[in-house]
Order: sequence, then C-alpha cells, then structure tokens
Amino acid sequence: MNDNDWKSRLGVVYSTNPDFQYTQDAPEEQETLPPAKQRLIVRIDRRQRAGKQVTLVEGFTGTHDDLAALAKVLKTKCGVGGTAKDGEITIQGDLRDKVTSLLQSMGYNAKRGN
Repeated sequence: MNDNDWKSRLGVVYSTNPDFQYTQDAPEEQETLPPAKQRLIVRIDRRQRAGKQVTLVEGFTGTHDDLAALAKVLKTKCGVGGTAKDGEITIQGDLRDKVTSLLQSMGYNAKRGN
C-alpha cells in the first residue's frame, strides 16, 4: 500500500507509462560537526513577535535531532521555553549573555551578536 501513497505525490503530472515509478528525492541532512568547529552566533530578535524579545542561536551545522537536543539543553538551563527549527534555536527572552556562556562552556565557538 505504501507504493501507492497519493499524498506524497501531490503536484505530480499523470503518466501513461505503465512502468513509471515515482521516486522522491529525500533531502540529505548534514553530518553534525564537533562543537569546537561550530561557529554559533547568539543574537536578539524582536521582529514579527509583537514586541517580545527572543534570543536566536544561528549557524548550527548538523542533523535536526542534534539541533533539538542542544535546544533542549539550553531551554532547561535557562528555565524558559523555545523551539528549534530551520537550523536555528529560539529561546524566549533576552538571554544572550547566559546562552553564550553556556555554549562556550559546552565547547562551542559561540559569539554574542547585536
């Protein structure tokens, strides 16, 4: 039944060839670099957040699972909420100094942005 999953083929033009096999190109995740080779920028953002401040950690190179694990550690240590998506970690509040020091203590090459 998985061979005929129509939801994964939305937007595909119909083919009259009976031997046609639809294949999806799976995006390859990058291999996670060791912490010493990561160059992370910790900055604050206020845009499109109704005046609320969030701390962004940008520049992480690696898999989504490793990004989520790092975000969970940062959120736990700071005691706030946040999320990890699109290659960046969002931490609620202005915690640039605390996040930068935490990342540096974990062995990451972290710099404080604006």
